[in-house]
This record gives sequence, C-alpha cells and structure tokens, in this order.
Amino acid sequence: MALNATIYKVELQISDMDRHYYATHALTVARHPSETEERLMVRLLAFALYAEDRLEFGKGISDEDEPALWRKAYTDEIELWIEVGLPDETRIRKACGRSRQVVILNYGGNAAEIWWQKNAAALGRNRNLSVLDIPASTVTALTGLLQRGMRLQALVQDGQLQLMNDTDAVAVDPVKRMVTAELVS
Repeated sequence: MALNATIYKVELQISDMDRHYYATHALTVARHPSETEERLMVRLLAFALYAEDRLEFGKGISDEDEPALWRKAYTDEIELWIEVGLPDETRIRKACGRSRQVVILNYGGNAAEIWWQKNAAALGRNRNLSVLDIPASTVTALTGLLQRGMRLQALVQDGQLQLMNDTDAVAVDPVKRMVTAELVS
C-alpha cells in the first residue's frame, strides 16, 4: 500500500521591506512520503523569500518536470524556477533554458559544500542562475517551527529573513554563492 502525503496548513504573513511586499498567504503544503521535514521547511523559506501573488508550489519530488516552486507569467512563460536541495547539474541547465530566472536554495551542510565544489564551474556558465546556501544549523532551527497547522510571520530586511511563530524565531542569512544581477531578494 502506498503512503499518502502529509498535509500542512500554513498561514504565512510576509513583510518584505526589501521588495515592499506585504501579504498574508493561506498555504496548503503537501509533504511527499520521501520528502524530509528539512526540505519542506526550506520550501516554505523559499516561498517567504520570493513571495508574490503568482508564486506557487510545484509537484516537486513527484514530478521531474516541475520545480519546488515557480512563478509563471500570464502568458504561461516561466519567470522564476526555484529548486531546493542539491539538484543535478543537467536539471539545472534544463531549468535555465526554460525559465527567465532560476534560484537554488542549497542546504545540507557538508554535502552542500561538496555539491557546490563539484558543480560551481559548470553552473557559472548559466547567466540566469542564483545559488543560495542555507546553513545546516538554520535548517535545523527551521524544522523546530514545523507543525501540521502553522501561523508564521516572515520579516525580510537587508537580505536577511526572520521566520517566527508565537514562541520562537529563526534568523536566516543565506550565503550567496552565485547571484544574477536581475535577482530580487
């Protein structure tokens, strides 16, 4: 018997001072049985960093043709493609060809460092690609906020993000490995 996805309900209030974006999003996020809690929280972090009315979660792990998150234009052109984790270089190249901008939120501590060293030269050829690294300690702290029903506030200012619930707060300061000039965050 196949396992079902675990559903999380999230009320995410975003105050992004850098982009002057202020909104509350009611999100329903499915966690595939093979997805870790860490990956789920990094997907929520990505949503908070790049939130917009048209930003939506892709099928992710269960569909190789969709990213973790994406934003499409009204013409169905892909404006922003967001991957989380340690994606294959071929997948990234394909995403860069299909989308105006591609962002990777890389996490995983030492594994992320090894992934970057292995792929940095090849990834540098993609002019529409940004790679941000989320430190392992930050991902662990984010996972501490995880509940089936969450009310979170995200405050973004000067490239840093504070993600908080009623009792705890996690400061997120992504390491910018590679950033395109066009990227807003």
